[in-house]
Amino acid sequence: MLFTSYNFIAFITLVFILYYSIPKKWQWPLLLVSSYFFYFVAGKEYLVYIVVTTVSTFLVSLGIEKLRGKQTDYLSENKDTIEKEDKKKYKAGIKKRQWQLLLGCLIINLGILAFVKYSNFSIANINTIFKITGSSYQLSFLNLVLPMGISFYTFQAVGYIIDVYRGKVAAEKNLFKLALFVSFFPQLVQGPISRFSDLAATLYEHHAFNIHVVSFGIQRILWGLFKKLVIADRILVGVNSIIRNSGEFQGAYVLVGMLFYAFELYADFTGGIDITIGIAEVMGIRVKENFIRPYFSKSIKEYWRRWHISMSTWFTDYIFYPISVCQPMLKLSRFSRKHFGDFFGKRIPVYISVFVVWFATGVWHGASWNFIVWGVMNGVVIMISQEFIPLYEKFHKRFDVEGKFYYRAFQVIRTILLMSSLRMFDCYRDVGLTFKMFGNMFINFGNIFEVFNGGFMKLGLTGIDYLILLFGFTALFSVSLIQRKGSVREFFATKPTVLRYSMFGFIIIVILLFGAYGVGFDARQFIYNQF
Repeated sequence: MLFTSYNFIAFITLVFILYYSIPKKWQWPLLLVSSYFFYFVAGKEYLVYIVVTTVSTFLVSLGIEKLRGKQTDYLSENKDTIEKEDKKKYKAGIKKRQWQLLLGCLIINLGILAFVKYSNFSIANINTIFKITGSSYQLSFLNLVLPMGISFYTFQAVGYIIDVYRGKVAAEKNLFKLALFVSFFPQLVQGPISRFSDLAATLYEHHAFNIHVVSFGIQRILWGLFKKLVIADRILVGVNSIIRNSGEFQGAYVLVGMLFYAFELYADFTGGIDITIGIAEVMGIRVKENFIRPYFSKSIKEYWRRWHISMSTWFTDYIFYPISVCQPMLKLSRFSRKHFGDFFGKRIPVYISVFVVWFATGVWHGASWNFIVWGVMNGVVIMISQEFIPLYEKFHKRFDVEGKFYYRAFQVIRTILLMSSLRMFDCYRDVGLTFKMFGNMFINFGNIFEVFNGGFMKLGLTGIDYLILLFGFTALFSVSLIQRKGSVREFFATKPTVLRYSMFGFIIIVILLFGAYGVGFDARQFIYNQF
């Protein structure tokens, strides 16, 4: 069910009504049933995957917790008699068994993800190698369809089991509560990737109907629908015209398509997250923010602290830090310092960790080389930026531009252009074509005058569409500016009731009148659902 479909609106309305009508102790079980129904409708044959992930994670977490309790009891009972070396040996034995359980769980869950998402990609690359080496043998592709949200719920489950292993959270003793955490339906479409300690704080609580909370949640949903239907799905027509006709739309058109896609992706992804957070908020459940005005970032590093925050922090906490402080990496660091000096010795381990993280990020986004190259290029740009920091500091001192409005504006525009350029790998979906079109953007940029002399009208959008998009962009920018000083919803909550509800009504009318429906448009799934 699409978030923007009539079926979903009917479904979520029924869930809301039931949620506040039934006894409070049945609220979280209702959400579990609703989540599995939602997943069943999306593809009943794929229920087995999420069930295996949930059950394996549950059993292993209990096993890890049991071993931790066994260790605590044993050391407590023998604290007066056990020798220091024996104590150390016993704890090492327990840790090893916990690690074995964790490793088994990771192999099962990441193995499922790898099988359904990367099997055909691997086969395609093996077949390419056969062809290059002159062999006529070709492997057959598997008839697999990617289950909805598998990357999101798998990473959520993996994060949970690692946190249990690290002792950051206690293992959930109720299988059905853990099942709800893994399958909570608003997050299945495109995240965010929640941590158990964050989501569980309100997911299982009893929630009484609160008009203020419900009103705030509905406002967030409406704002998400506005972004998705009025902006993202409308500008998508122009993006597709440019990308699918690369032979016709070159030079300055490539820049237009690149920037159009930047705004489409932002409106689409943040719109979906707004709907997710709004749905949860209506039911009194807090889901952490996944975006904090990323297009106001002054560097690519800052951008990734503001964009898809749950994914960025997941890769940092569960891949970057473990790799950068593991024993082999520490040995490599010592070896590098000894043989290459401190300059390279400090950097080699860090940059290897950065490369692994961004390679994994690219692979996570999609089973194709364009995503892998996109991920690696992000890592390369970040590493280069880190090396240039001393030069930036000298430049700032020499010209006294740090903190000046015009320089901050330059930094923001630079970051948007840089990130938009990297996203061309996502647009054209072909590594060779992406590099070709990037170069073409500069070589044939002379057609910029053609673009502004009727070229925009060749992209499948009318003058009315551009006016609506201008209104939408202005609304996005204005809200982002206001959010720098506080919550927009809190701001309107202090206004008279008539004005406040007039604003709600206005947004609803805009969505109904100017949403991208009808001829030239169709119902689109959210972009990140493919992951």
